[in-house]
Amino acid sequence: MHRKPLQTKLAAHQTYDANETHMLQQIRQFIDTHPDCFERSLSVGHITGSAWIIDRDRNHVLLTHHRKLDAWFQLGGHSDGDANTLAVALREGQEESGLSNLKPVSGAIFDVDVHLIPARKNEPAHYHYDVRFLLEADRHAPLTISSESNQLAWVTLDETLNLSQDESIQRMVAKSRKLA
Repeated sequence: MHRKPLQTKLAAHQTYDANETHMLQQIRQFIDTHPDCFERSLSVGHITGSAWIIDRDRNHVLLTHHRKLDAWFQLGGHSDGDANTLAVALREGQEESGLSNLKPVSGAIFDVDVHLIPARKNEPAHYHYDVRFLLEADRHAPLTISSESNQLAWVTLDETLNLSQDESIQRMVAKSRKLA
């Protein structure tokens, strides 16, 4: 029963391209197959919630340089049993940036992505079934870098394309350009 709200949001999500459509199908199948999909203890993978944080002018996005993965990404993290992925995205966005004024632009899903997390010492390789939400924040509010990041930066949409070649980041930039 706890999976139903996310399943409903995923059924309503309009994908951007064929690749995102394929990942949406993967996420829906994963949720249908695994009642414990929100638990980090599910070793094959788990649902994560991410925050694509834009400024009020829709020209800048907040990125984090992820300490473990050594690359620029949106903020986000594990559901840790919370089936409300929007609440997860808000929580992770606040924890990883120090921003207390994050606001959802919409309760609808902004983007979905499935990506492999490499094995580490005590953790096997596994998938993150990432559900992403569009959040808004004041670009001039003070930021606090968490232990998960090397750096936080507000960057223009054009600069984002130079910082990350990740296909899903490129896709979210393209989606963001349609908002301005």
